[in-house]
This record gives sequence, C-alpha cells and structure tokens, in this order.
Amino acid sequence: MRRIVLLLTGMFLACHGVHGFIIDEEIFSHRSVDSLAPRDEYDLLHQMPTVRATDYAYRDSRRWVYYFKTNEQLMSDPAYVAALQRDLKRLGYYCGRIDGIFSDEVSFAIARLQKNYSMRVTGELNEPVRRALHLP
Repeated sequence: MRRIVLLLTGMFLACHGVHGFIIDEEIFSHRSVDSLAPRDEYDLLHQMPTVRATDYAYRDSRRWVYYFKTNEQLMSDPAYVAALQRDLKRLGYYCGRIDGIFSDEVSFAIARLQKNYSMRVTGELNEPVRRALHLP
C-alpha cells in the first residue's frame, strides 16, 4: 500500500514540475517480526553477546572433521562442549555457565533432552543428541 501511495505521489509531483523529493527512509526500513526482541528508540538493539574464554578455543575450520571424532574426543574439546552448552541453554535444558567443561549439569541437560525427544536416556553425548542439536 505504501509503494502505491509513493508511486502516485511521485507521479503527481513529476506532473507539477517537481523533479526531486526526499523519501523518508523509515518507510523502507525492515522491521523485525519478533515482538519480544529488545529495542531502543530507533529499532532493534544490535549487541553482540559477551565473549567467553571458550570462544578463543581452537576450532577446526572444516566441519566434517568433527563427524569422525569419537564422543570421548568431543567431550574433551572445550570449544565443542561450549557449543553443546550454548545449544542446550538456547533450548532451555541447561542453565549453568558456558565454560566448555562437560559437567554433571551438562549430562543432566542431555538426559532431559533425551527424555523430551523420546530417546534412550543415558545422559551421554551420542549421535542422536548431536543430530537433535544440529551439531557435527
């Protein structure tokens, strides 16, 4: 509807000898559909999350390498465990610190995820858990 009004307004102004006019940029700005997103007086707040020590941990640049690692190797990798904690926290299963340590809290969070996804509850990192969290 706004485009039609803008087009008709532009045609009207062009017919009456006005060659240029200022378009309000707010008409064309893309508003987020997330009603719960934090906002300031202009629109959404674009703040990066806090940087943690595990963000500096070594990550292999090739994702396929993680598919060939054993679960024990992945549980000892702080960057991978931090990604696991982040995804569990995002889904509401984990409430602890994201520190890259595979603790009992992480195991309990995995057990709750397994129960909700109708998996065999072990509390251990396995392939179905990795698939549910979209982790390699």
